[in-house]
Amino acid sequence: MQKYKLKDMIRGWFVGNFKPTAYTTQDVEIGVQRYKAGDYEKRHLHKVATEITVIVSGKVIMNDKIFVSGDIIVINPDEATDFKAVTDVTNVVVKLPSILNDKYEVEQNA
Repeated sequence: MQKYKLKDMIRGWFVGNFKPTAYTTQDVEIGVQRYKAGDYEKRHLHKVATEITVIVSGKVIMNDKIFVSGDIIVINPDEATDFKAVTDVTNVVVKLPSILNDKYEVEQNA
């Protein structure tokens, strides 16, 4: 048995093809992320990976749509989205496969 601390992981990512990680794999990335109300991530896409976001608590806006606790959002490859925390938010993100440098910022209207 091994023990890790989420606080020791980069931005909450704890499974994937990077370091540090609790489990190294090229198959998937998993992270628990926390945002403060007003936090914003620029519009981006992944050319290879599918990203699945589960809103554990709080309210967010992605692609001008509101998502709340319990919502699961699947973002397919080449589908762009931004992310704004309306309230404090905790979410779990799963990306598959785990490919480094597969995040591309895009124009806001793309």
